[in-house]
Amino acid sequence: MINSLMLLAFEANGVIALRMMKLMRGGRIARREAELMVSEKIRAASEASASLMAGASGDEIIRQYRRHVAANAKRLGRLNSGRSRKRALRRTQSRRK
Repeated sequence: MINSLMLLAFEANGVIALRMMKLMRGGRIARREAELMVSEKIRAASEASASLMAGASGDEIIRQYRRHVAANAKRLGRLNSGRSRKRALRRTQSRRK
């Protein structure tokens, strides 16, 4: 269980960094990310509470949290808006010229 907790802490730290970068950009995207972050936390806490009441072990609950963290890392780690992709492509093309 200690290993799982350490891995969760390490992985969550990466998600926090990615999320902070997104929030610092400001605008609509940051507002949407903040709303999503709060709703995800509420959902994860509810899921963990339900699992505890159903008799799940600590390891199972940590595993659930790690799945959520991995999904967030994947989502935050990619360019997920069309405008961002276009901007990145333009920058790449202008550097080649």
